[in-house]
Amino acid sequence: MPNQTLLVLSGPNLNLLGERQPEVYGHETLADHVAVVEAAAVEHGLAVEHLQSNHEGELVDAIHAARGRCAAIVVNPGAFTHYAWAIHDALAAFDGPVVEVHLSNPAAREPWRHTSVVAPVASGTIAGFGADGYRLAVQAVAALLGR
Repeated sequence: MPNQTLLVLSGPNLNLLGERQPEVYGHETLADHVAVVEAAAVEHGLAVEHLQSNHEGELVDAIHAARGRCAAIVVNPGAFTHYAWAIHDALAAFDGPVVEVHLSNPAAREPWRHTSVVAPVASGTIAGFGADGYRLAVQAVAALLGR
């Protein structure tokens, strides 16, 4: 039976969703977004594991542990998007689809947010669709996995 696990990674400060800058990131909590992922994943026969961390090394360790164990990764790296080359390198060593997600559209924000070090090793990026971004990410993963 093919691998059935989707790893969802949430970077720094995403534990504050719903409280931190709701005008930018929306009123949904991280738990709300994970529930959307879980509901969408069931439709495609995928189980979900989620990890949120404010520590880059913990996310790198999770990506390493996903190698050969998880079918795909959905990652919202938060601020790590713009400079975390260790996350880039870890994702480059993962052999399944990687979908980068952002609630806001970084390209429409401050110039320092315009560059993603994750994008070059991601199968694709979904940005600017708010809460719908996570559902779209699961649909993208399912398409990439041929489900």
